[in-house]
Amino acid sequence: MYFDHDQNFFESDSDIEDDDFNDLMVMIAFPRRQRNFRQRADHFTHWRDDEFFDRYRLSKTSVRFIINLIGDRICSRTDWNHAVSSEHKVLLTLRYYATRSMLVVCGDFIGVHKSTASLIVKLVSHEIALLRPLFVHFPNNEMEIKQVKQDFYNIAKFPLVIGALDCTHVKIRSPGGDNAEMYRNRKSFFSINVQTICDANLKIQDIVARWPGSSHDSTIFNNSAIRGKFERGEMQNCLLVAQRDFVMTLVGNPGSLIDPASGITAAAVDKYNESLIRTRNTVERSYGVWKRRFPILATGINVKRTSSQSIIVATAVLHNIACEFKEGIPRVTTAVESSIRITDFNNPGDAISRNAVQNSTRRKLLRYFANV
Repeated sequence: MYFDHDQNFFESDSDIEDDDFNDLMVMIAFPRRQRNFRQRADHFTHWRDDEFFDRYRLSKTSVRFIINLIGDRICSRTDWNHAVSSEHKVLLTLRYYATRSMLVVCGDFIGVHKSTASLIVKLVSHEIALLRPLFVHFPNNEMEIKQVKQDFYNIAKFPLVIGALDCTHVKIRSPGGDNAEMYRNRKSFFSINVQTICDANLKIQDIVARWPGSSHDSTIFNNSAIRGKFERGEMQNCLLVAQRDFVMTLVGNPGSLIDPASGITAAAVDKYNESLIRTRNTVERSYGVWKRRFPILATGINVKRTSSQSIIVATAVLHNIACEFKEGIPRVTTAVESSIRITDFNNPGDAISRNAVQNSTRRKLLRYFANV
């Protein structure tokens, strides 16, 4: 009985050894495929300054500044699976803003999968957009207000101007759903109608990036926080200039205002109009610079609508950072220039009736220009 027990024991051991041997042979014959992690380049040293600027639309100095601001919030919590660094996450996102290339192309650029690239763009855009209060804000103290007014005055001697306001369209893909057609503008493509106010140096002071492309400019302004500031009297002795008839605009019918007895002459009206045109041109120029710096705003953002809104605000933050660092305007292709022109139009809607204060302000300005 004892012998049989040992015999069975040894037979079982032999079976195990045979199984181990077979497993080993299988492993030798069919080795497990190793994961190949692509070595990610150091783009700060790989590219010359001008090449880096063309590819990422910002200088190395600005990009490092941004990485320092958000790096801790976008870093991977582990190094497993060759995690993407904060530096490469920011560079991937900037490359996407520059090219509107498919996310898979951006992923290939640093060796990550399409789905990972998409998540990176969403994360980085969100974190940059959260910097808005630091970099996109209206002048909020007497010294800032005085400086902004002086900068505008230096353009064409128009007094009291605190900002130039307008709207522009940012092309997006169809958001889908029951309300998709609300985003189709009068040029028949899907967009978000974005209202901004800029200063004399083309920096964006205020941005509203939530209205569908079919929305009227006047509707956006009527519902904006900035209009509330003016109506509550928080911006005393300050003016906004704009292209459309819902803030300080051109005198369309000079004859109705000419009053030689009060000093308002045809010459004064001409000076007023000319100065206003040159002053408000800053906001139109800011759109050109903004969209050339980040062509995706003109060629089209091909992600979900909510992510598109984050990207719009994020690029406004980055635009202001570029202005702070006094950076140039990156080159764009002919196709991008064409896209910029296509998205550069207004959807004015109804004019806002002027009240007595607005009419009084205009007359005071006309008398001022009679003496300039």
